[in-house]
Formats: sequence, C-alpha cells, structure tokens
Amino acid sequence: MHEEPARAATFTLCVNGREHRLQAPPKASLLAVLRHDLGLNGPKYGCGLGECGACNVLVDGIAARACVIPARAMQGRAITTLDGLGDARAPHPVQQAFIDEQAAQCGYCLNGMIISAVALLAAQPQPDEAQVRAALAGNLCRCGTHVEILRAVLRAAKAAAPKPA
Repeated sequence: MHEEPARAATFTLCVNGREHRLQAPPKASLLAVLRHDLGLNGPKYGCGLGECGACNVLVDGIAARACVIPARAMQGRAITTLDGLGDARAPHPVQQAFIDEQAAQCGYCLNGMIISAVALLAAQPQPDEAQVRAALAGNLCRCGTHVEILRAVLRAAKAAAPKPA
C-alpha cells in the first residue's frame, strides 16, 4: 500500500517576540522553519542530530537544539534566536563580550555558544569557570577558540554583575 504523505498544517510560533502564522509538515524541524520559512540565519545547520549545538535557540529561556524539535510542538512557547538577541547597533551583552574577546573564528559554533551562554547567565548570573565550561560542553567548536569563548562568557557575567556602591 502507498501511504499518503502527511499534509502541512497551519500553526503559530512566537519567535523573537513576534507571532508568525506558518504552514509546515508535521515532522518539519524548528530549525527548518526558522531558517527557510522565517529567513533567520542565527541558528545553523550542523549535524542534524542535536549533537553539535550549532542550531541552538532559547525556548522559554532554555537552550534547546532546534534541529531535533518538531516546529509544531513549539506553539505557545517563546522562541529566541541569535537574530533576536541584538544587532550590530545594539548587541546583547553576551554578543558584545564575544566581540570584545574576539571569540569567533569560523563562526560554526558561534550561535550555539552565545545561546548557551545567554541561557547560563539567565540561570546563574555569576558562574565560575567550571560552570561555564559545563554549560558550553555540548557545543562543538572546530577552530579551537575555547579560551576566547570562555573569557567572553566570564566577561559578560562580570559586566552584568551589580557594581558596589
């Protein structure tokens, strides 16, 4: 017997603070919808298996692998991509720290590292080095900019720390 392919259905996603009405097949990944339907370039396609972190997004403030999440399952959730954190004129503090520390080389891991750092600092505003390393451990970096990335996350935490009176 020939099985009919599942039909696209209409659903709504809240991405970077904006509601989007979309149509996608049931198994369409969040990454595919973000990149292809919404034109967002922050999350990258890496391994496609949820292993490398290149596709990380924030879902209700928690870092998640967009390549393995069905887009339709994200209805009612707040999704934030790298594109929604800041821009060249007003970068997010973590983005600014990455710029200041020159913590990027090829850019493959950058999205995942920044998203993971933002999630970490939201949960633990003053992490120590071990906590930063643990939070970033699931993000593959091929260029070896780990030292600069670590410094950038610690710099962002320091910049956000309350100043003594």
